[in-house]
Amino acid sequence: MDQTLKSIVEEIRKGSAFLIASHESPDGDAIGASLALANYLVGLGKEVAIHNPDPVPELYSFLPMADRFSPAIPDREFDAAFVLDIGEYRRTGKVFGEFKRYGKYINIDHHLMSDPFGAINLIDPKASATGALIHRIIKAAGDSIDYATALCIYTAVITDTGSFHYSNSDQEAFNVAGEMVMLGVDAWDVAERLYESQPRQRMELLALVLATLNISPRGDFASITVTLDMYDKSCATAELTDGFINYPRSIKGVEVAIFFRQLKADLYKVGFRSKGKVNVAALSAAFGGGGHHNAAGCTIAGSIDEVREKVFAHLEQVL
Repeated sequence: MDQTLKSIVEEIRKGSAFLIASHESPDGDAIGASLALANYLVGLGKEVAIHNPDPVPELYSFLPMADRFSPAIPDREFDAAFVLDIGEYRRTGKVFGEFKRYGKYINIDHHLMSDPFGAINLIDPKASATGALIHRIIKAAGDSIDYATALCIYTAVITDTGSFHYSNSDQEAFNVAGEMVMLGVDAWDVAERLYESQPRQRMELLALVLATLNISPRGDFASITVTLDMYDKSCATAELTDGFINYPRSIKGVEVAIFFRQLKADLYKVGFRSKGKVNVAALSAAFGGGGHHNAAGCTIAGSIDEVREKVFAHLEQVL
């Protein structure tokens, strides 16, 4: 057994209470991996608290124990704190950063530029999803996977591989997904919940966002923008923008897609997606962000025109 996996299994065996945390604005992998670990630990008779500074999007509310996510942390001692899919420690948020009643950090991640801040660090940039790393831990422990845990692992893998569209869709991803289906996960049911049950507000917001489509003169990068005003007009929320960036990314010839999402008057969250030729983790790092080779993000201050100008100028140099 890999020594890191062995160390994690030993911590699980000897501990009785664990804290699980993931990054702000959690995506399908952060949520799926957290809930997979939580369901597994509860199945072993452990006590678990799941923390995130932001709520779970309605899209993932069907996952077992999704209602256990909380912006608060119980005032008690924990044997260890699992930090999942984080990339950078600061993305855990202020509440987690100030909490000190844990035994040690166990950092589990697959970001290309991941900070090894844990006492134990299971970091594999080649892993398709953090959910796949949770699968490795359970297998290393020699434990069985129940349906609830399988459903969460499957959701983590399918969302972070873009339903097996992305280049991280490796053999492990397919093997893990196939095993979860063998354990009872209904692939169509999950797909319907994730992709065929969109609220009306999301479609109305998408109509406004697609009107902002901007394609570079060479056609090698394209962007879309969402503003606070658009949320008001569509009665939508930021969580409903998940996946919007795939629209400019799908354009023939586009190598990098950019999604500008307004956070407040002069502050924008910028998401990057690559088709593989461009390392957007390095691109994002130029603006103080991070992520994966094909998916990354950062936050930039300024008006939308200023932010676009900065990003587009840098992209022109890179491309």
